[in-house]
Amino acid sequence: MNALFDTISESAVDVTPGGHDYETVRKVITMLSEDYRDQPGLETIAGELGMSPTGLQKTFTRWAGLSPKAFLQAITLDHAKTLLGREQLPLLDTSYELGLSGPGRLHDLFVTHEAMSPGEWKSGGEGLVIRHGFHPSPFGRSLVMITDRGLAGVAFADEGKEQTAFEDMSARWPKARYVEDQQATAAYAKRIFDPAEWSSDRPLKVVLIGTDFQIKVWETLLKIPFGKAKSYSDIAAEIGCPKASRAVGAAIGRNPVSFVVPCHRALGKSGALTGYHWGVTRKRAMLGWEAGKA
Repeated sequence: MNALFDTISESAVDVTPGGHDYETVRKVITMLSEDYRDQPGLETIAGELGMSPTGLQKTFTRWAGLSPKAFLQAITLDHAKTLLGREQLPLLDTSYELGLSGPGRLHDLFVTHEAMSPGEWKSGGEGLVIRHGFHPSPFGRSLVMITDRGLAGVAFADEGKEQTAFEDMSARWPKARYVEDQQATAAYAKRIFDPAEWSSDRPLKVVLIGTDFQIKVWETLLKIPFGKAKSYSDIAAEIGCPKASRAVGAAIGRNPVSFVVPCHRALGKSGALTGYHWGVTRKRAMLGWEAGKA
């Protein structure tokens, strides 16, 4: 955590001690550092300080250089590394100690993102080298795609339909250069589908290639607890676009990193499974598999 606090200190040097913003940032840092096990949300923190969530978000981000949520995640990650590393706690015990719902949520927390710029997305992947390979998974044949920056794609195919799945994925980045490389993608496949490989000290780097709106939706999917689900309308409200359920549904359907970015946890308003790009049967299997391990 020293590096994190050093960054915050450097970002906040212009805040006058005793000033309103200084006190706000200080109180939020103290609250999150002491109450991280409760995983307080932005509205809870804002309520404690008598501020609006939007005002708190802007103030904290302006002075600290990151949002309250990102700061809370950093604190949680730091404690997780201590519990899993030095104290050698099992994943389940570590999850509960951190105030998380289970090991699946801990896994999601350790999936890191590096979203590409809109310019890179609009270029159709020009200049990218994407290595790919098919591997067995609990949900059928899985297509894993990686770049030198991390995992870029996960898709699924029924037996004999591998080429169709590859064409579907490669069409998203038509100008990229594709190289079949089973050896390079095998390690990623193992880490994605084997819970024993979900480790705090080896975070899975995920490269999200899409529009700003799509990336916002995909990142919001990772907030859904392992083994649980949310409606499209709930997700739309969470990203501040309550009337954009259709657009949210479209973005979820274009999620290039299936299962890792859990689009299968999104349901219709009535709780119906609705559609899934790789088949409703597969979606049902994923939810059941997660429920059994939550």
